[in-house]
Amino acid sequence: MKEAASGSSQPGEMAVKPERPKIVELRPQILQIRGEKPGSHIYLVKGEKKNVLIDTGTMGTFPVLKKRLAELGLRVRDINLILLTHEHFDHIGATSCFHDTAVVAAHRLAANKLELQDEFVTFNKYLNAPSKPFWVDLWLEDGALIDLGNHKLQVVHTPGHTSGCICLYEAREGLLFTGDTVFAGGTLSDIGGSGNMSDYMNSVQRLSNLKVKELYPGHGRLSAKPEEDLSNAVAYAQALLNDSKLFFEAFIKTRELEQSTGFWRELRRPAE
Repeated sequence: MKEAASGSSQPGEMAVKPERPKIVELRPQILQIRGEKPGSHIYLVKGEKKNVLIDTGTMGTFPVLKKRLAELGLRVRDINLILLTHEHFDHIGATSCFHDTAVVAAHRLAANKLELQDEFVTFNKYLNAPSKPFWVDLWLEDGALIDLGNHKLQVVHTPGHTSGCICLYEAREGLLFTGDTVFAGGTLSDIGGSGNMSDYMNSVQRLSNLKVKELYPGHGRLSAKPEEDLSNAVAYAQALLNDSKLFFEAFIKTRELEQSTGFWRELRRPAE
């Protein structure tokens, strides 16, 4: 992994923390373009003949992304494929800027929401984030393989954060691009409107069975111990699932099931 050299301070001077590099070479032909808040990190995979971006950040940070690509000697039209890890605005926002020349791919459950312009699910409306409509050209399924010659990216459907989440697994080198499914330390994301905890549990269990040497998340730092982090993610998911059961058990003690409607209603307190 190559980063910019660290700065130094003279005796008696206050140490100044060096600015983190904006572009990090993770492996030959695989680079991380660090996210500009509120956008996600963006990963560039340079194939033998085609270039792939994994996620695109927000529409508002597109000028910065364009500048970073230029620093790498690439133009917008040099990106051939966009792989979206899920449908949230901070991962998809700049996709329309590439759509004239690049193929856009996402899991079919994310693609459906994007095709219908469901801006409440993508959080565009909720956060009033700037956006421009686009559609998904290639609707992916679990197990789909993208062969770039020098790298093969396998789609792993990982619902939980959202129903359309995917991770991308490079089995030969043991690399896992996780989007918002798992972060460094095994931290999980929140549960979006189309997600649920049971699917999340199953997803991280599946990921923990993969041979992973490096884990590249959609936000935050890179994972230094991916196998340990994935094991932590399974334990964390189980704890959340247990907590949700306890919450529901406590909740129903304050409610009664209304037979005519099938809804839980607050218990009627006797008049004093």
